[in-house]
Amino acid sequence: MMRILLLILTNFAVMGVLFVSMNIIGGLLGFNMSSGSMGGFMVMALIMGFGGSFVSLLMSKWMAKRSMGVNVIETPNTTQERWLVETVRRQAEKAGIGMPEVGIFYSPDPNAFATGANRNSALVAVSQGLLDNMTADEVEAVLGHEIGHVANGDMVTQTLLQGVVNTFVIIFARLIGMAVDNFFRRSDDQSGGAGFGYYIGSMVAQVVLGFAASAIVMWFSRWREFHADKAGADLAGRQKMIAALRRLQQGHSAQDLPGGMAAFGISGGFSSGIQKLFTTHPPLEDRIAALENMR
Repeated sequence: MMRILLLILTNFAVMGVLFVSMNIIGGLLGFNMSSGSMGGFMVMALIMGFGGSFVSLLMSKWMAKRSMGVNVIETPNTTQERWLVETVRRQAEKAGIGMPEVGIFYSPDPNAFATGANRNSALVAVSQGLLDNMTADEVEAVLGHEIGHVANGDMVTQTLLQGVVNTFVIIFARLIGMAVDNFFRRSDDQSGGAGFGYYIGSMVAQVVLGFAASAIVMWFSRWREFHADKAGADLAGRQKMIAALRRLQQGHSAQDLPGGMAAFGISGGFSSGIQKLFTTHPPLEDRIAALENMR
């Protein structure tokens, strides 16, 4: 909760700076925005930028269960289910978080994910393919990795970061649209309202800035994977975490999870060139090297 409060306050501080900056930029570029219209515009941008992100976060557990077909283990009925629940319970206690829900979803590919709006009320789920293709030590390390995501508050932080960059994209795309419209408007044109240049300029700017914003969010997603790997090493053992990542290298590479779940899997797709900027996970060899060099 403190993480959410601090980041929201930081975002409001940034919005205040933007409010002043936009008036200065508007004066330099020759268009005028009254304080009333500016305030309303920024409130709209804040709601649009954060609204979808927070709704997705609040619904993340429900959406994950529905989209992935997660079978939550209410009462363990098999040795494997009992081991899964007890392992997650032990790791959660060690990490200082509440006991997450534990579930299994059917997929032949080895994967796992964690989600939830609250670190004390999260969901950790593993695929049947993970249980079938990995040893108990490797599964333990994967569970530690997912518990690390929960303990680090990664779901909340990524949501807030997405909200911040969404807000910036909305604001600066409109500013650029106004600047373009003002540039092409004739000096004797006294008509009110936005012109053709505004709509074209803001749409193009939103696409370009959207790509830049996605690259920032994906960079954070890759960065947090290294920290989740370290948490897995701390909770299960470094060699177990390395072994789990090497298993993914050896013909059992995890496939991307669908939609917004992709960033929360144990591993993601692999790309080259500029596409690497938009991947949710760093290369497995880089993650293994980071663990091998970890003190």
